[in-house]
This record gives sequence, C-alpha cells and structure tokens, in this order.
Amino acid sequence: MAALGDIQVGYFTPDYTAYQQALGLFMRISPSPLLHRNVHEALMSSEEFEFEAGGRGLGAMLLSNPANPTGQSLEGDELEAYVKISRDLNCCLLMDEFYSHYYYDGEAVSPEDGGADDDSNWPKTVSSASFIEDVNADPVVIVNGLTKNWRCPGFRVCWLVAPKPIVEMLGSAGSFLDGGANAPLQKLALPLMDLDFIRKDTWALQRHFKMKRDFLLTELPKIGITVKWEPTATFYIWADLSALPPPLNDCLCFLEECVKHNIICVPGVFFDINPREIRHLTKSKCINFVRFSYGPPMKNLTKGIEQMGKMVSYWRKHQMTSSTYARESFDM
Repeated sequence: MAALGDIQVGYFTPDYTAYQQALGLFMRISPSPLLHRNVHEALMSSEEFEFEAGGRGLGAMLLSNPANPTGQSLEGDELEAYVKISRDLNCCLLMDEFYSHYYYDGEAVSPEDGGADDDSNWPKTVSSASFIEDVNADPVVIVNGLTKNWRCPGFRVCWLVAPKPIVEMLGSAGSFLDGGANAPLQKLALPLMDLDFIRKDTWALQRHFKMKRDFLLTELPKIGITVKWEPTATFYIWADLSALPPPLNDCLCFLEECVKHNIICVPGVFFDINPREIRHLTKSKCINFVRFSYGPPMKNLTKGIEQMGKMVSYWRKHQMTSSTYARESFDM
C-alpha cells in the first residue's frame, strides 16, 4: 500500500478486517468508502462502480473476491466489467482472491456424484485473471496464497499476479524487510501446485464445506438468526441478529455472551472498515451482524448451535438493552 503514492483508494464495507489497518497506516493514501445506494444489495453493480470510481477519481480499489465476510462473489460479466472499468479509468484493482476455491454453486458434477475424474471436469473457481488482456499493462494486482485455498496458513507463502514493475518493486521491498518467504517452505509447496492435485483437492474441499454451510443455514434460523445473503463462496456466513432479544441483537453483547458459552464469532462492526477510526463504533451499520465460520469440524458446529440455542432461550426471558448490559458488565 505504501508504494501506491498519493492517491485515493476505494473500499467496500463490510470487507476484510485487516484492510482497516492497511488503509489507515500510510498517510499518503486517502481511503474512500464506496457505499451502496441500495443497502439490500450484497454487491455493487459494475455500472455503479464505474460511476463511483470515476467520480471520485480513484487511483486504486481494494476488495476481497469472493467477499469476506458475506460469501458473495463478483464473477462472469460483472467481474469482466470491473476489470474493463479499471483499465479504462486507470484505476488499479487490488484483488484479494484467497478464497477463490471455495465455491458451492458450480454447474459441473463432482466425480463422487458421477462426473468425470479427469482434466475435462473442473470444479468452479473464480479469478479476475480470466479477464486480463495484458498482465503487464492492465492495472490489476491479484493476491493469493496457501493460507485458505490450500489450508496451509503456517507456510506464510503467498503470491501475486501483476505488471512486472510492481512485482519487481514488491520483490525488492520483501528482500529489504524480511528476505521474503523462506526457501524450504517454498520448495515444500511445489507439489501443491500440481494441477491434478488442485482439481481433486478443490472438489473435496467444496463438497466438505458445502455440507457444513448447509447445516448452519438450516440451524441458524431455528434460533432466530437470519441470513440475508446465502453464501455462494468462502466458509463464512454473514448473520443478522436483528430478530434476537436484546441485548443479543447487538453484535458486541452477542460476542460477550457467546464467549461464556465457549462459542467464538466475529462482531460485524469489525468488518465495517473504518480507517483512522473517523466514525463511532456504535453508529456502525453492521452493529446487528456477526460473522460465523463453518471452518471448524462438524462436531464443533453442532455443539456451538446447541449452546447458542440455550443462550438465546435464556435472554428471551431476561431481556435488557445493550446499554444496560454494558453498564452491568462494566460494574462487574
């Protein structure tokens, strides 16, 4: 981000929590939120993006695709339009594609369900790379790595696709700061790049995570938690707490109670990207949302749902406002 210079960098909200630090750390960058005119839309249309990016004079746009935390995805004609708009406006697209193997709405049939088990039958994946005409000319930077799609976070190995000058510049920066990724783990990662392995692993990944996603989508409404946008990708659910009894309809109070029941989730306000903290936390439009992960084993998800049901049942009988809850918790 420091190498971008004196420019405006656009971002969506909600989006990945770490973007807040990335956008707020370097004073030469002017963060610029792109807000949805229609709050009921999970994704911004390419037409609206063109209007916003062109009108603001954005020099870059940072986004996760598929999106963390909503599990929604720009793809097909819309993703192609985003790439074209960035090309026309000379606005650099910074594409975080770390979850690009986690898709659940593909049309191909998996080998376990009778589909061909060879190179002719690939599971659905999405990347803006499909629409790049000239990697050294198009203003698109794609970041991916072993952390999510290959489930090897300890390797600390990632890569990018970008114009050659950007790759060389970041290579120099990495060499100066920490020497880059260590060589033994890079060598260990090479077998994971085998295309046949990737195809088989992605099929297995999608089958396994879809099962856990469907479990949560079935069980969460039973305890009063709604899901506005069914995730088609990632392993997260962006859940709406609005219908829960207070104080559980406040994501921060909800987390406090979850911890008491050995449940972990991430409050929605953490995804309401707020570089340099110019907005007040309690005024966040994400105050009634949390992100659930279906990454853990199924037995953990089952136990979590059971404990959450007990928690909600208790607060239906002992309701209080979130402000009262906060005061009482602080006094304790």
